[in-house]
Amino acid sequence: MQSLKGKHIVLGISGGIAAYKSAYLLRLFIKAGAEVQVVITPNGKEFITPATLAALSGKPVVSEFFAANTGEWHSHVDLGLWSDLMVIAPATASTIGKMANGVADNMLITTYLSAKSHVMIAPAMDLDMWAHPSTQRNISTLQKDGVEIIMPSSGELASHLVGKGRMQEPDEILRRVELYFSQKESLKGKKILVTAGPTYENIDPVRFIGNYSSGKMGFAIAEEAAARGADVTLVTGPVSLDTACQSIRRIDVRSARQMLDAAEIAFEECDAAILSAAVADYAPEECHDSKIKREKTDGMILKLVKNPDIAATLGAKKKDKVLVGFALETDHEHDNAVEKMKKKSFDMIVLNSLQNPLAGFNKDTNQVCIIKKDGSETEYPAKSKREVASDILDNLEDFFK
Repeated sequence: MQSLKGKHIVLGISGGIAAYKSAYLLRLFIKAGAEVQVVITPNGKEFITPATLAALSGKPVVSEFFAANTGEWHSHVDLGLWSDLMVIAPATASTIGKMANGVADNMLITTYLSAKSHVMIAPAMDLDMWAHPSTQRNISTLQKDGVEIIMPSSGELASHLVGKGRMQEPDEILRRVELYFSQKESLKGKKILVTAGPTYENIDPVRFIGNYSSGKMGFAIAEEAAARGADVTLVTGPVSLDTACQSIRRIDVRSARQMLDAAEIAFEECDAAILSAAVADYAPEECHDSKIKREKTDGMILKLVKNPDIAATLGAKKKDKVLVGFALETDHEHDNAVEKMKKKSFDMIVLNSLQNPLAGFNKDTNQVCIIKKDGSETEYPAKSKREVASDILDNLEDFFK
């Protein structure tokens, strides 16, 4: 991609073992055409040398307020004005705390406080530090301040413990930066509702009926729509995903009835709805207030009742709105999808097949066929869910032309 060509990026590096990844990230930025100024904390220099970073960026690395040899003042204000984007990777717990509280005791934080551009951070720390209430408060504060958080991943950490705290890989950070710079305005002014994830139907306070949906497809759609300038409302069932784009209005629900209530309200003002949630078809007729004790019964018959049909409900009141549905089929896939599109008044349906091992629940890839009400069809090869989301929105935009 050439979306970084000519862009000015301030790459901030703080003192953590993940600083070695920053050299790879810097190289990716330069290769993509960006001009990069590295600002490193004093502790950061203990993990990676300024000489390495200067060789990769083609610019002297800034660390102190005054240059060591010449005494020249490094203007954090000028850097803040120069940058089109500031990325801090890794962002340690200390740096995050200083950013959240305005503790301007090093060049990196003063540059952050002077930045007029968008700011992204990629946290990196041990799992207990990441989970600590103070870190989470600071992260929440930064999100409210408009800082975009590239959430850490889970895996083996420098402490040899396993958990959440690994800085995202440079390729993923590059993707997020490219997404920021390549934002389109093709859906600017449009209001789009997206439903995502599963619904859980309670049996008692500790048990439920649900499904394996991770919400990854719906979240990818919401983020791609927001990147194209749409005003997005995301109604999601219980998932473990974070919303990458801060402009997305996220509504968390649990049951199908809760999802219907939230979707109906959002649908009134939206121009289009993309219903990717895997809504439970049935719910227990009775939800017990206390945990059902195994000792009190040799067996249990669970009587189920139909949940409200969210797609059909919205389809009945769609008027001039565009409605996009999903079909996950195991047999007679095409015929069932077309029938569902007609029955639910969809303008377009996205057919997923469980026959493809690269598609289905909890995968990072998907393979779909997009069918429109005019009879046109496009079958796509297996792609990442972000790429599938782009294909879906390309097709959605046809209805607005």
